[in-house]
Amino acid sequence: MAEPIDFALRGEHITLDALLKATGLAPSGGGAKQLIAAGHVQVDGQVELRRGAKIRPGQVVSLAGQRIRLVAGP
Repeated sequence: MAEPIDFALRGEHITLDALLKATGLAPSGGGAKQLIAAGHVQVDGQVELRRGAKIRPGQVVSLAGQRIRLVAGP
């Protein structure tokens, strides 16, 4: 599996669909919604079906072999 991408978070959390769009793993918000609804996205190893799930520093999101690790921003 590829090395995780570190995503610096500004604020306390980001929604799952916004994270996928911001990292380029989804081409748009609608694309992110489809990937999540189809069960392709995992948060901390568990399938997450809520596009509005709040993702916080320390959590890891996985999609198609790519991992995003959230870290606290500046």
